[in-house]
Amino acid sequence: MTEKTPADRRIVSSRHLAQGDGWELSELEFGLIVGFNAFSRWVTRCMAAAGQPDLSPLEILILHNVNHRERDKRLSDISFLLNIEDNHTVNYALRKLLKAGLLVSEKRGKEVFYRTSSEGIALCEAYRDVRRQCLLNGLSPAEMSGAELRELARMLRALSGHYDQASRAAATL
Repeated sequence: MTEKTPADRRIVSSRHLAQGDGWELSELEFGLIVGFNAFSRWVTRCMAAAGQPDLSPLEILILHNVNHRERDKRLSDISFLLNIEDNHTVNYALRKLLKAGLLVSEKRGKEVFYRTSSEGIALCEAYRDVRRQCLLNGLSPAEMSGAELRELARMLRALSGHYDQASRAAATL
C-alpha cells in the first residue's frame, strides 16, 4: 500500500459519504461543520467579552440582524434573512432578547416589529470592538485578502442555494 501525500488525503467526517465521485463535497462539508462550530464558539465568547455571557449563537445573530441598518424588522424578515426555517426558534430568541432589554417591540396592526434598544445598540458596539481587537487584528492580508473573503462569502451563499434546492428535492422523496 502506498503512502498518501498530504495533497491526496481526504479530510472528511464521514468516509462513507466521501467515496466515489463528488468526494470533494464531503471535504467541504467537514470544513463547514468545524467552521460552524468554531464560529458559534467565537460569537458566544465574543459576546461574553462584550458583557453578555448568557446568549446563544442564534440569539447573538438575531440581535445583530435586528440592529442591522437600524431598520425595524418582523419575525418573518429575520427568519428569511438568516435562512431559518423554524420560526419558533427565532420567536423564542426574540422573546429572550426582549426580556434581557436588548430589543423593543411595537405592534402595528397584526404585525410585531422589533428594533434594538439603547442597551442592545451599546452591546452590539462593544461586540464590534472585541471583534476588531481579537479577530480582525489577528487576520493578516497574507492569510486571506478582502477580495478572497468576499469571493468565499459569495461561494457560500451560492452553495446555500444548492443545499436549499436539494432539501426541497429530498422532501419530495
